[in-house]
Amino acid sequence: MSDGGATVVADGLRKTFEAPGGGPLHAVGGLSLTVRAGELTALVGPDGAGKTTLMRMMAGLLKPDAGTLRVLGIDVAHDPQTVQDRISYMPQRFGLYEDLSVQENLDLYADLHGVPQAVRRERFARMLEMTDMARFTARPAGKLSGGMKQKLGLACTLVRSPDLLLLDEPSVGVDPLSRRDLWQIVQQLVDDERLSVIVSTAYMDEAERCTQVFVMHKGLLLAEGAPGALRERARGVTYVATPPSGMPARDLQARLIDADRLIVDAVPKGGAVWFIRQPKVETHVLDGLLGDIDYQPRPEELEDAFMMMLRQQHAEGAESTTRVSASSPGAPTSSPQMSSNGNGNGPVIVVRDLVRTFGDFTAVASTSFDVARGEIFGLLGPNGAGKTTTFRMLCGLLPASSGHLEVAGMNLRTARAQARARIGYVSQKFALYGNLTVRENLEFFGGAYGLRGQALRTRVAATLAQFGLEPTAISGLLPGGYKQRLAMATGLLHEPDILFLDEPTSGIDPLARRAFWRTITALAQAGVTVIVTTHFMEEAEYCDRIAIQDAGKVLALGTPQAVREQALAGRRLAALLPSARPGPPLSRFLPGPGGHGPDRARQSWRHLPAGLPDPHAGPVRPLPL
Repeated sequence: MSDGGATVVADGLRKTFEAPGGGPLHAVGGLSLTVRAGELTALVGPDGAGKTTLMRMMAGLLKPDAGTLRVLGIDVAHDPQTVQDRISYMPQRFGLYEDLSVQENLDLYADLHGVPQAVRRERFARMLEMTDMARFTARPAGKLSGGMKQKLGLACTLVRSPDLLLLDEPSVGVDPLSRRDLWQIVQQLVDDERLSVIVSTAYMDEAERCTQVFVMHKGLLLAEGAPGALRERARGVTYVATPPSGMPARDLQARLIDADRLIVDAVPKGGAVWFIRQPKVETHVLDGLLGDIDYQPRPEELEDAFMMMLRQQHAEGAESTTRVSASSPGAPTSSPQMSSNGNGNGPVIVVRDLVRTFGDFTAVASTSFDVARGEIFGLLGPNGAGKTTTFRMLCGLLPASSGHLEVAGMNLRTARAQARARIGYVSQKFALYGNLTVRENLEFFGGAYGLRGQALRTRVAATLAQFGLEPTAISGLLPGGYKQRLAMATGLLHEPDILFLDEPTSGIDPLARRAFWRTITALAQAGVTVIVTTHFMEEAEYCDRIAIQDAGKVLALGTPQAVREQALAGRRLAALLPSARPGPPLSRFLPGPGGHGPDRARQSWRHLPAGLPDPHAGPVRPLPL
């Protein structure tokens, strides 16, 4: 079955593709590793590390160019079919048939795998019980929430009992509660059936659950070992700093992460900032950087060690990733004119009693809030909470059933097209043209936004440099993190007053999340209003205010700290915000986005502000639970 208790053995494994501009792209280069049987194993690494390529070779879908790869004791290059008969593989985008019901999808995959009727009845019952989907067998797959789709995908993958389960980014786009359920299912399979599971993930909290972790970078193996052993790499250099009253945690985080000669990484968590000092920096140097701000040592985590390894590898490359600098070519020299009424006064977004129904179903129920210029406003909640529906109405993509909606001083019922010209939008799913190059997408959407001639060429050149994008790369073939960069670049191309971001960091690695949020912080400091939807409470730490939605209703509205405090007193809200419960914060279990981006900047799109903005903080508005 295996080689001496190993389920996968790779030796000198190589896989090369042709790069978009010609020449070789080494997706996996001389990789050697051994995966033990009967355990939960993680492959982690930044976008483009080679995780998916390695998984596809394990599944017999790609043939190595060199080296050997044995899966379940079988040379997969010589006998891929035998390997495929004994494994189950769930790719990043699992092929559910959305017009078929849950039961029909299960039946189809059982037919494809030749599962006997007697066996499938028992297997279906077990999978439906584990996924808690027995109530939904008649529901079309296309009408399931994101989390339920992932659980159905896993159930379809497991309609037979494999010897090895391969999961490629299984929790991307899934809310915290569904992520927890998904991992409970996987862990149960490992514990009860001694199933060997290999999972690739961008989330370090998921890697913490695994017995063995392999850290990959540019097709090579950086490190391997148990999570506890890897954490030791960050021992003695991890701290937590508490910002003074009136200073948003994201501004302290920006100060720290911009001092990259002293600081490896920084990320807001629970109203404080967790950071890592450079190992060679003496602690007294931190006093000069932080001044009177209190900071204390904290226990190291796997993500700390991961970030240290990546920063070492990206000492120069990370500097240019999603960074707006004074050297960015062709950027405008003036700030965008952002106001709701032409003079900078009043809120930029006004929502009053917003309702959206689909037949008898109410997706959004009587929602009200304002958003100020330069504010980062977050919409949080699980899958199906109504976040995306609210978002689409704010963007003018979906009409409201009732209520008042005003964006950039314009009523969306009467001036939807004019309002759209003032906004940028990054959708939850990659919505650009996959068969076009990066440059072609930017040029197309720049033209759609009204940019022409030299102005368009200048903005495209500046955006390519800002986001570290390869202009000739085919957009649809980019890794997930780079697709997000391109989507972000497209949304910012015309320098909008208001930026809408729908689940923008889903599935991207911690390094890319840091870069992304550092850019967003700088944009807000420059006066751009940012509206973001997210599953993750810790991403709310970057927001001035947040609204928590569930089942179409707003449960709470206020600053992140005020909402956390309210959650302690509300059972329903606390269920959505585990970080409000006693014990480890949510950041212990969910991915921690942060930022590493713009240089100290000035008041313009080319020179973003370095100063700390006035916080848009206010008291929480308790709502009935």
